[in-house]
Amino acid sequence: MAKFYFTSSKREEKQLVPKQSTVDFLLNYSKALSVIDYKNLKFETLLN
Repeated sequence: MAKFYFTSSKREEKQLVPKQSTVDFLLNYSKALSVIDYKNLKFETLLN
């Protein structure tokens, strides 16, 4: 029964390599995003 719950500690970590287009999209999105705090509210606007 114990072997069902055993997890190996020698787990290989995968190195993720995103495409350049994905990185560009995320950077452009973060540059265009504006967050405005007003009292207890937050307004998120996307500037195009």
